[in-house]
Amino acid sequence: MLFDIRTIVGTLLGSYAVILIVTGLVHDTAAEEAKTGGVNVNLWAGLGMGAVAIAFLVWVLLRPVAVPTKGDAPAAESDSAPES
Repeated sequence: MLFDIRTIVGTLLGSYAVILIVTGLVHDTAAEEAKTGGVNVNLWAGLGMGAVAIAFLVWVLLRPVAVPTKGDAPAAESDSAPES
């Protein structure tokens, strides 16, 4: 689970989401909102990224990677064994 790409993407998006949410809450000035038409873009982008990060992490928990075991490999090889 640690080396699953979904875990890495979810963690990175979650980190960026926290940074954007904190920036949106702390550094929301009238000059900043005037640039964006009255919308706190950092806050909304952070909330969106946080939602996507949670979706990735829930996906990892619900559908973990299934690693094939040695018991699975011989059954597949015995089906394709050449006849001699």
